[in-house]
Amino acid sequence: MSRPLQIDIYPLIQNSGLDRRAQVVARKIEVAQLRNYCLSRYFHLEIQDPDIVRTDFGKPYLKAHPRHAFNHSHSRNFYAMAMSQRIQNLGVDIEELSRKVRFQALAEHAFHPEEFKIWQSLDYDPEYWFKVWTTKEAVLKANGLGIRINLNELNTHVHPNQDGGMCALQGLGTYAYQNYRIDACMLSVAWQAEQSCRGFSFPPIQIYQHSAQYNL
Repeated sequence: MSRPLQIDIYPLIQNSGLDRRAQVVARKIEVAQLRNYCLSRYFHLEIQDPDIVRTDFGKPYLKAHPRHAFNHSHSRNFYAMAMSQRIQNLGVDIEELSRKVRFQALAEHAFHPEEFKIWQSLDYDPEYWFKVWTTKEAVLKANGLGIRINLNELNTHVHPNQDGGMCALQGLGTYAYQNYRIDACMLSVAWQAEQSCRGFSFPPIQIYQHSAQYNL
């Protein structure tokens, strides 16, 4: 029996004493170490950098275990890794609700008219904005082709008071997603939805929120 879709969330080290370039380098190393650590624990394999390759469109996968799916994301302070032995097309995105963004400009560019209308009806609620944004990011990452569509063509059907749903777009496919408000973050995970004789089913999802850094 395959394990549930698992999401691990870790705090990131803040290298405030380093200059900007050194911070970028340190963060890149830390993210790679966390990625390898999470994959090794979940799949019971010894994962190192050379074990991970990318498709022509930049989506990472395990070279020797292409059916072991994973996707990761990080914000300024948090890292999220989603992993599954069953779901092949998987995407995750995490954003901190305190992040300073150009809400209006990005919504005008990326939101479907229905999403924009709901956002307006909610008095431009930033939490709904992040819910839509992380869902779009997770769906595109699950698809694995990168941003090759106009984002405002994709209607996620994100609901203000519900934390999951489905969306579809010709050329992209049908995707299911789940949203989570975790502390000061919005996290969304998406996967390609396949219909069976019972219709569409959602996999079991387990989230592990770690309060301290892992031990290398």
